[in-house]
Amino acid sequence: VVELVKPRIQQLVEDANVLKMWIQFLIPRIEDGNNFGVSIQEDTLGEVRTVESEAAAYFDQISRYFLTRGKIVSKVARYPHVDDFRRTVQELDDKEFLSMRLIICELRNHYASLHDLILKNVEKLVKPRTTNTDYMY
Repeated sequence: VVELVKPRIQQLVEDANVLKMWIQFLIPRIEDGNNFGVSIQEDTLGEVRTVESEAAAYFDQISRYFLTRGKIVSKVARYPHVDDFRRTVQELDDKEFLSMRLIICELRNHYASLHDLILKNVEKLVKPRTTNTDYMY
């Protein structure tokens, strides 16, 4: 299961990185006046950064699983007559399977929330400031 989940986590990290760069390049230089669209860009950028960091944390979780499993398996090899160590490996694997299912759901949720956020604010993301300065006076 881990072999199926890791590429999807990596893809989310890469997609979030591309989105982050796209939004950063769209942010105009700092000026006085109407910055409402810029604040939407910054809020969206913050959400993308959060998604990216959470997805990267999933990699750490997988690494910790294999480290913990390795320690338990070495105890099984050292003490083959202790059934509790064998049972611990099975319990850890079951727990990690459920964790992988939750990660897949979280990946889906991250993609859906980013899609929704960007679609609802695409106009302000692409063009954060209006050019109606002629109508101000």
